[in-house]
Amino acid sequence: MYRLSNRVIGFLNLFTLLASIPIIVAGLRMAKSSTTCESFLKTPLLVVGFIILIISLAGFIGACFHVARVLRVYLVIMLLLIGTLMALTVFGFVVTSRGGGALVAGRVYREYHLDNYSPWLRKRIENPHYWMTVRSCILGSKTCAKVVSWTPYDYLTKDLSPIQSGCCKPPTSCNYTSTMVAQESDCYRWNNDPNILCYECDSCKAGVLEDIRRNWHKISVLNIVMVVVLIGIYCIGCCAFQNAKRAESDYPYGGNRTYKSRTRRDHHWWRWI
Repeated sequence: MYRLSNRVIGFLNLFTLLASIPIIVAGLRMAKSSTTCESFLKTPLLVVGFIILIISLAGFIGACFHVARVLRVYLVIMLLLIGTLMALTVFGFVVTSRGGGALVAGRVYREYHLDNYSPWLRKRIENPHYWMTVRSCILGSKTCAKVVSWTPYDYLTKDLSPIQSGCCKPPTSCNYTSTMVAQESDCYRWNNDPNILCYECDSCKAGVLEDIRRNWHKISVLNIVMVVVLIGIYCIGCCAFQNAKRAESDYPYGGNRTYKSRTRRDHHWWRWI
């Protein structure tokens, strides 16, 4: 049992070390890709991949070769990583607590309003440079290709994703038969042109925020699981660190345990002669 924690931590870090390679490769491939949607993920993937690679390498070397200094650095980084994940999880739940969309009478889908989301998310999505990038991503994904050909019956019976609801059609409350009725501003932004539709509508931005909110919730739940797993690995790492310190104190010059034990026995044998 003396070296069990070292073997466990070494195996776990070898696994995460190998897992970081496809993450980095995916990030590098996205960096070379010309599509806007994929470029969104390249930086997070590369950062996460290299962090996992460095942490796993340090943990593997420290545990397998009983290097206490490397394990000390590994534990400090692990502690920072756990703290960062916990802070991001709390921030994610706070930022995404608002939203969800409103039911539309006689429809299956929901509609989304920008005012229902947190100020931090609204400020982000209303940035012109950021929105142009998101708009190009939606256009390239052809999210609205099927919706624009729907019949009135389809709108009554079929569901829509948040982005389809906000970007591919005008708000349901719009009335284009009368010009004397006051309507929300999105009704005037709508255009039948497939390259325009409602991509400049506040409802489109709200639909994107709802999609982000749902994905962020899933990531936050995953972060909680990761924090629990990392805390377990951190505890095992502390045991491996203590073993490494003990090994360095017992054999400060890198001596071999078997050789020293044999030498000690030989010494006792000569005392009996």
